[in-house]
Amino acid sequence: MSDDVRNIVLGVIAAGLSAALGWIARTYLWRRRLRRKQAFFGLPANSESLLVVNRDSATAEPAVHRIDVFALLELSALIKDCGAHVQVVLQDGVHQGFGERTEFCLGGPASNRRMTAHMAAMLPGVRVNVDPAPGPDRAAFQVGSERYRMDPGVTEYVLLARLTAGDSREMRPAFLFCGQRAVANQAATRYLARHHERLARRHGDTTFVLLLKVVNSQAYGPDVVEVVGDVTRAATSPLPAPAPAASPRNSHRAS
Repeated sequence: MSDDVRNIVLGVIAAGLSAALGWIARTYLWRRRLRRKQAFFGLPANSESLLVVNRDSATAEPAVHRIDVFALLELSALIKDCGAHVQVVLQDGVHQGFGERTEFCLGGPASNRRMTAHMAAMLPGVRVNVDPAPGPDRAAFQVGSERYRMDPGVTEYVLLARLTAGDSREMRPAFLFCGQRAVANQAATRYLARHHERLARRHGDTTFVLLLKVVNSQAYGPDVVEVVGDVTRAATSPLPAPAPAASPRNSHRAS
């Protein structure tokens, strides 16, 4: 074998080994990222999950808002990427306990009974004004001692929460997307899809509650989102009891 032929053969072998090692490295990294994603969402391969959809409050029929449908599609893509299966259930059609299957619950308590139950059980520090009457406090959030009012199309708020109960290794998490409007629900699902790796590194498999602000949705839709803060402590702590009103006798003495 001449030197030229030997060099060609060695070059081909080296190129083949490099390609094989590169493929193995990429496959290893892809599988590691997939395992981390599955662990964060509680969605091992071939597992079952629930998409709990709200009803459109603008109609008496059991319909889903058009923008909420877009949010459901984004969540479905996340679930499919994990190799899991999904069942879509209406907000009043879920009859199971917490943690049996990973759950994605969409919509505020005014349009989703399941959301109301989760917030009452797991987020005692959050109150949402569900009074349909127009006014400055319509759909306003109270998280701890802070109040967040909506300015439709300009500023809307949404809570993005990952809730766990008991042993997080055995119990599946529930993800809540509680927005003041449908566009805020979609903004939260899109934020989760884009930043789940960072959220997993920061929070692991623990409970967290983020308050997000959707900026100028009338121009930018659900794409411009600011993180107001991590409100986990305030949201999971009971609200302080209101101070008792002073009696006329005590008021007279104080004066």
